[in-house]
This record gives sequence, C-alpha cells and structure tokens, in this order.
Amino acid sequence: MKKLILHIPHSSTTIPLLQGYVVHQDILDAEILKLTDWYTDQLFDNKTDVSIIAPFTRLFCDPERFTDDSQEEMAKFGMGVLYETLDSGKLMRKVTSQIREFALENYYYPHHNKLNDCVNDELKQSKTALVVDCHSFPSTPLKRALSQDLHTPDYNIGTDAFHTPKELIDFSKDYFESLGYSLGIDTPYSGALVPIEHYQKNKGVEAIMLEVNRRMYLNEPTNEKSENFETTKSVVQGFLDGLRNL
Repeated sequence: MKKLILHIPHSSTTIPLLQGYVVHQDILDAEILKLTDWYTDQLFDNKTDVSIIAPFTRLFCDPERFTDDSQEEMAKFGMGVLYETLDSGKLMRKVTSQIREFALENYYYPHHNKLNDCVNDELKQSKTALVVDCHSFPSTPLKRALSQDLHTPDYNIGTDAFHTPKELIDFSKDYFESLGYSLGIDTPYSGALVPIEHYQKNKGVEAIMLEVNRRMYLNEPTNEKSENFETTKSVVQGFLDGLRNL
C-alpha cells in the first residue's frame, strides 16, 4: 500500500509579516474567513500519509501560485503568489521588492523544498509518488473565481494531463457517485500541484486535487463546523484510502 503526500496549502490563518498591508485588521479578518480552506488539515491529515501543511495564510503568500507572474493566471487580478488585492478587487497590500523577497525566501521556497524532498524520498522507496492537493471551496463562488457557476458540486477533483493517470479519475468518479455525491472534474477548479523539479518531466510523480465544497462540513458563511463534519471527514479519508490501494 502506497503512502500519499498530502499538500495542504490553505488551512492556516497566520500572517507572519504585516508590513505592506493597507487595510484594517477587521477587513483582513473577513478576508481570511472567506479565503481560508477551513479545517482541511483535519479533514485530510492522518497517521498513514505525509502531510505538508503551509503554516502561513494564502493572504500572505500562496504556495499554489507560480512565482513568475507571466505564468500565473491569477496575477492579473492582483492575486499572484503574493496577494495585493481583496476578493472584491480593492487594494489590500502594497508589495515591495523587499517584501516579495522576504516572503519567497523565508516561506514559499522552504515550503516547496519540503514538499519536493518528500516526493523525492517517496520516489526512492517506491519509484512512484502520488501528491494529493487538498482544498475546500465556498458553495457560492468568490468574485475572483474563474468559474461563476452557482450550481457547485459536492466535491471536485483537479487533474493534470501529464501527471494524473486515467485510473485516478475513474476511481474518483466511481467513489463519489457510489456514495451519492456529485463530483466536478476540473470544475469549478482545475489542476493539481506538482513540484517544479518534476513538473511535466516525470510521470512517476502522479497528482490529483480534491476540493471539498464547504457546505458539506461548515455552517456557511461562518467557519463553524456543521453536524456533517465527521461524515465529510470519513468520506475524505475513504477517498485517500482508495487512492492508496490503487
């Protein structure tokens, strides 16, 4: 049975450096409430797999983004690797070259190095590695979301044409549909993170993203756990168990 590498990038609410932010704390708190993938560390983390959890909020630095803005689709909205705007489009932070260098050198690159090291360790042991990108999403799309479809699925998998084998997609469809849940495939969110060392180069590194609709486990729009939290956690852990046994 393989050991999964769980990448959990958006569960933290910690802002390590407040320099550059131009909005009041209450606005930041509201944005953190809106953008945090609440409790994904609890939903996905387990004693079998390896979890790489970012200890900083995406409002400070987003490890899911490319550092090169020309490669990053969200950079044109002011939400590249270092967010400059709120979801509303209003200015949130003025990012200087010094702030950018500090965040990348002390947070972004160390996080990715840790993920890359785990992938390389797994490759040495098993010759393959499966990265599961672990997220949640609001049932009502964010203003900056690329998809504005209000009919959001219960769960969503993101795939990569190079790194996601068909058997992972087929398993995901069968798993969620057998439990009576709706599943979006690359909708409303697409893609799956792979360390840059192996990206589009090594098919031995497989990847899939799982996004959990927050209505499945939260009393939206709050971050309070709903009565369905433990059921949702069980569904997520069952999915991971299935991936391990493929």
